[in-house]
Amino acid sequence: MRYAEAKPPRVAIVGRPNVGKSTLFNRLVGRRRAIVADTPGVTRDVREQDAQLGDLAFTLLDTAGWETTGGEALEARMRRFTERAIESADAVLFLIDARAGVLPLDEAFAGWLRKRAGKVILVANKCEGRAGQTGLAEAHALGLGPPIPFSAEHGEGLSDLHEALARHIEPMPEEEDEDEEPELSEEEQAAADAELQKRPLLLAIVGRPNVGKSTLLNRLVGEERVLTGPEAGITRDAIRVEWNWKGHAVRLVDTAGMRRRSKIEAKLEAASVADTLDTIRLADVAIVVLDAENMAEKQDLAVAGWVIEEGRAIVVAVNKTDLLAEDRSQASKQWRKLRDRLEASFAQVKDVPIVGISALNGRGVDRLMPAVFETYKIWNKRVPTPKLNRWLREMETLHPPPLAHGRRIRLRFMTQIKIRPPTFILSVSQPEELGGDYLRFLINRLRDDFGLPGVPIRLTMRKPKNPYASRAKTRRG
Repeated sequence: MRYAEAKPPRVAIVGRPNVGKSTLFNRLVGRRRAIVADTPGVTRDVREQDAQLGDLAFTLLDTAGWETTGGEALEARMRRFTERAIESADAVLFLIDARAGVLPLDEAFAGWLRKRAGKVILVANKCEGRAGQTGLAEAHALGLGPPIPFSAEHGEGLSDLHEALARHIEPMPEEEDEDEEPELSEEEQAAADAELQKRPLLLAIVGRPNVGKSTLLNRLVGEERVLTGPEAGITRDAIRVEWNWKGHAVRLVDTAGMRRRSKIEAKLEAASVADTLDTIRLADVAIVVLDAENMAEKQDLAVAGWVIEEGRAIVVAVNKTDLLAEDRSQASKQWRKLRDRLEASFAQVKDVPIVGISALNGRGVDRLMPAVFETYKIWNKRVPTPKLNRWLREMETLHPPPLAHGRRIRLRFMTQIKIRPPTFILSVSQPEELGGDYLRFLINRLRDDFGLPGVPIRLTMRKPKNPYASRAKTRRG
């Protein structure tokens, strides 16, 4: 896989609020990637995703509803992001709601778009049935060419949309049929594995609302890619940004703030939190952002717990350290309290990397990505089986397992069955009698002796098969 290939063409979906932009986005992407609700203004940031329509492949941009608001209000900042997406796009899908007809805001937006009419495709959405016929007729007066009758909800009009997009986007070259790939040699497999390691690192930024997640993303990439502001809960969708850090491809994902479940009441916020949880499940590393003035609140620990439960690598970023008390002894107490709470709350993860930063002024941010990649490297670590079993014999001698019914429990064999996170299988003579305390002892020694700090370690037991069981059955038969 080559990540230096020419970038695919970009197609932006635009329109006033609540005309069906996110529904069309999900339709073309082929799955639910953007949150959809009847409430206007659900989408706030520009969301990007690879999409395909027939033989046309492109990057699709879902934008916020276009408003006429000026100044520094949230709606005005959203509008500037939408206009920037339009300028960067190769084609623009301008949606109107045919059932509601052409409204003054549609006319105002169309007037702005006419200066860019060469790449604008007018789409009259919600044209299923007869309810949209009047709006479809009115759309001709917008001066952007004949509208395409469409239904994003039901997938009607896709062939017409394909024909219109084909005027702006080159189709993909046809692929020749290939025979089944031959089995790879060890050297070829190693090369394939090395190539796989070049894939982008998926890095999720998670935390409570208003702790500075979006500000941190903008600080990392060096430009304003996602909306920020004093308002809590600006981010609703998980927003993906492709980035490169010192030659390493990184896919940054900014997520919605996660409040306590008891406070999640609105359907829209519940959908945002579900989107964030999906992002955590797919991530390689998650940066859990905390507020320095309120370190290690119960909800912070809950968010970190979700990351660890999913087996993701974790780095804690304590933001707004510029607001900490100038008294060094007081600040030191706060840091110790944070480490103690993390250690006490997550027995399965020790020595989680903690980086103090200020996303607003950049202080300490340069130490964050080295910590991320070091944790990612540990998360991918594999311990050779011979080395692991020599270690197991040493543990059995230094700290023998407990007796069970007067008999010594035997630790037969140990192997690592997967990475990401490091996962081990322990063959034990009496697994049900070994006990959790001894397992925790082994996990802690694994972490210390093989250099696995800060990542979840999974260790499960199994009972070895009795090699004489089948012979006994044969004799009985």
